[in-house]
Amino acid sequence: MSEDRHNPKTIEEFRSKFPDDDACAAYLVARRWPLGFICPRCGSTDATQLAGRRVWQCRPGRHQTSITTGTVLHGSRLPLTTWFWSAYLVTTLKPGISALQLQQQVGLARYETAWMLLHRLRRAMVNPDRQRLNGEVEIAVARVGGHRAPAQRGAPGHDRHGSLVAIAVERHGGSLGRVRIEVVTEPTVPVLTDFALRSVDRDSVVYSDAWPSFTILPSYGYTHRPRSSRRSRASGAEPRVSVTGAQRVASGLNTWLRGTHQGVGADHLQAYLNEFVFRFNRRFHPTSGFDTLLALVSMVGHDTWEQTRGSAPEDGGPRRRGKATQSTSLERRRAAAALLDA
Repeated sequence: MSEDRHNPKTIEEFRSKFPDDDACAAYLVARRWPLGFICPRCGSTDATQLAGRRVWQCRPGRHQTSITTGTVLHGSRLPLTTWFWSAYLVTTLKPGISALQLQQQVGLARYETAWMLLHRLRRAMVNPDRQRLNGEVEIAVARVGGHRAPAQRGAPGHDRHGSLVAIAVERHGGSLGRVRIEVVTEPTVPVLTDFALRSVDRDSVVYSDAWPSFTILPSYGYTHRPRSSRRSRASGAEPRVSVTGAQRVASGLNTWLRGTHQGVGADHLQAYLNEFVFRFNRRFHPTSGFDTLLALVSMVGHDTWEQTRGSAPEDGGPRRRGKATQSTSLERRRAAAALLDA
């Protein structure tokens, strides 16, 4: 890739490239203003860096801008090296990294700090200018989280509860391309159509699962090939069109959430989906994710702690991780205990 020169491929390379905050700051400046500083308020390029500070002041309006203003790093008191190490670990480790593991690896005093840091990075993992999927695309609805109901005689087990997500993934012969995943409140025509329009180019061929809400896609210009409920050889009907690619993505997503993160809460599920999509789309070039993420850091704003954490339950009760998805280890233990007591 053309940007491989930016991507440290080993820990030693990373340590050599970013030994201190000054090296990290120089990298951020080069990524944010590759053609030189531009004042975000007035657009002036006539500016000077204040002595001893990572702050630029434009001469026309005397507006001051730091290298982290307007980025996900804004207002953070953590060293830049901590941010860079975190971005490197979250993008290069194949299974990702949990907040507890990050806290231990980079030496943070509080779990909440590691959790907030990762969520800010996840916010930067969505490129606002990303292109829609195209070509042959599978689209399906899957359930994330929940507990596995025991199989009945003659029937497989199935997931109960959990959260519904819409999945769209490109097909390139026998391999998969890019993916998009979003939480859906309900699998209705307006909700799934909106997901398709924002995620997939209209000149694409869309293979869908059995949800009837997808049948309206041809009216928006898509070539729609829904999965048949049955395959009839005698009648000469078209063979069944599978969406095994989307099913593979859903299976990998559930495995990742339960493995690396030991389950997540429904309130923050979309943030984890964003990370999964970011990592999946760069699975063949994991080291490029670091450079891409640091570039995207400057393209999105930041949320406060309360905005990221979310509002408290309306009933005044405590926050419960995984309340809606029932995908945390705590919820699984409670479910097992309920079965034993029954």
